[in-house]
Amino acid sequence: MRRLRFTGTDSKNGGCPALHDDLDTGEIIVQGQPLTDRDDLAQLQYFGADDAAVVVPRQLLANWAPKETERVPELISPEEFGRLFETFEHTAWHLETRRGYASDREDPDFGAFLSTGRVTWDLDSAWNRNIRDQVDSGKRVGRVRVVDNPPTDGQRFLLGYGAVNVASGEDVGCLWRADAQRISLPEEDFWIFDSRLVAVLHFDEGDVLTSIETITEPAEVVRYSMARDAAVHHAIPYKDFVAQVSATE
Repeated sequence: MRRLRFTGTDSKNGGCPALHDDLDTGEIIVQGQPLTDRDDLAQLQYFGADDAAVVVPRQLLANWAPKETERVPELISPEEFGRLFETFEHTAWHLETRRGYASDREDPDFGAFLSTGRVTWDLDSAWNRNIRDQVDSGKRVGRVRVVDNPPTDGQRFLLGYGAVNVASGEDVGCLWRADAQRISLPEEDFWIFDSRLVAVLHFDEGDVLTSIETITEPAEVVRYSMARDAAVHHAIPYKDFVAQVSATE
């Protein structure tokens, strides 16, 4: 049985909506009027068969919800992350900042690239098919890659692979690292979905993806969105950037 502690109420609209703390798990129990209309429930995302929805005044959460002194990371699985690319409504955008990725180095095509200088790709892969489908439906997908001067092998590999990103419908730009630092871009990889959810990709020193953290707190989302806008504004279009790199090799 849970040990609950009453933390606050807002009963202006009737129904005595309230919050309780679970003293053992730290979870929050929300009390309010049940949402039962089938059409309303059908609009809820990720609503499971065993879930229940309640309606509470906004003031209840604004005035009585716990305010953490430190943000508690919300981690998602790779599978949940993958579904974001199928369920976003308008835009998906990526800032790519690392000098290399372990997943790329494990790709047999990476070894072939080191030998030949050419990147091979499958335009009909599941990833590229989905991106094409999303773009064809009117959605926008883009990214900006931060590149060292001279580029690392991992960055040269990704520059070659950028052609398939463009062919799939992505808006791809690149920035020299010195320019990214000049405009104070964050040195972390992240995706923004619909300007409301940020997925920050965390890596270890070996460039291995260790966790995916989602952020929906409005002020933080705005901060990442400002970084996106600056990156897009200053980025060099993909083909022009590749020509610059080729001219220096």
